[in-house]
This record gives sequence, C-alpha cells and structure tokens, in this order.
Amino acid sequence: MGVTENADVVRRLIGEAVNADRVDLLSRFVCPDVVVHPGTAGAAPATTGVGELTTSFRRFHSAFPDFYIVLDDVVAEGDRVAVRWTATGTHSAEFVGLPATGRAVRWGGIDLYRLVDGKVAEWWRNDDFVWLLQQLGKSPIG
Repeated sequence: MGVTENADVVRRLIGEAVNADRVDLLSRFVCPDVVVHPGTAGAAPATTGVGELTTSFRRFHSAFPDFYIVLDDVVAEGDRVAVRWTATGTHSAEFVGLPATGRAVRWGGIDLYRLVDGKVAEWWRNDDFVWLLQQLGKSPIG
C-alpha cells in the first residue's frame, strides 16, 4: 500500500471504529496481533492483540460515551502515519478509579502508527493524560 492508502486506513480506523464506538470493526483496520505502546515507556504494559484493544476501547467508551477524536494533522511516509489529534468527551462512568463527574473534557495527543499490508501493526500513543486527569479533579502527583 502507498502512503495515501496508509493514511486513509488510519482515518477510517478513527472515524468508523473509534468515533462511532464500533469496536467490532477494529479487525478491519488493525492486525490480529497489533501492539499498542503506552505514551510513557514502562508506565503501563503494552496492549497486545485486537482483543485487548477492543476491551480497552469498550472501557473508555463506557466512561466517556460521547468520546470523539478530531484529526488535526495526518502525516504519512512509507509505512508510518503520524496523527496529531484532539479528543472530547463527558465523564459519565468510573474511569481509572474516579467515579463519574459529569465533566466535559478536552485533551490532545500525537500517535504514530506502523502499517503492514494495509493494517496497523504497531501503534504508539502519546497523549496529555495528566491534563485529562486534572480536568476530572485528580492530581496525578501525590
């Protein structure tokens, strides 16, 4: 696949599966053994496989049912696609031990994807999780 096609795969992954809360479609866009690396090395284990990724997205959409990502920039070269994004949602259920606050939140990040044969094989996440927690009233320090 070419650069344009790889970028389109990532756009469709976010639009059709993530934003639409259609985790049943993830396997169209990611390899069965996809590895999703956390933004801070060693802070959490990598998510491995479409099953773990599905569970992760279900948990997130449960806490933020109106979760939505806007792709601010998409840059592709070779087998890599980089995306700068902004997410929004309303904290409506428990999330990382925090009971629902009802607060509308907004945060951003940059993700890097490596594609193989038209599907995401690796995904590096780097988002402003600290800012998200602060909006929910939790200090990440102390």
